[in-house]
Amino acid sequence: QRQLVESGGGLVQPGGSLRLSCTASGFAFDYYVIGWFRQAPGKEREGIGCISISYGSTHFADSLEGQFTISKDDAKNTVYLQMNRLEPEDTGIYYCAAEPSRSYYCSVSTTDPYHYWGQGTQVTVSS
Repeated sequence: QRQLVESGGGLVQPGGSLRLSCTASGFAFDYYVIGWFRQAPGKEREGIGCISISYGSTHFADSLEGQFTISKDDAKNTVYLQMNRLEPEDTGIYYCAAEPSRSYYCSVSTTDPYHYWGQGTQVTVSS
């Protein structure tokens, strides 16, 4: 059974940092792209960035590049989302998703290619 499990969410003060984890099981990790998305209350799901597991290359939404970084640990089948300088508008549910692809390039402009999704983890930025 293909499964993605996010962890690491919680409450953080404005200006703080969090690192989310996405652990995959039940499928060949290196045959996929892993994307990170978020959904704020009352808003549509938004793409943050993605990583090609085969190449380690990353891509970020233009507005978020510099604030977030993505890395991976192949031995643990885990992808990380490092979030810095968090502000209240970063509050939402954060999801990871898997796209079957061995391409160097990836995108989060649409959720369509992402077949498998985690359950999400809540991130709340508040003082």
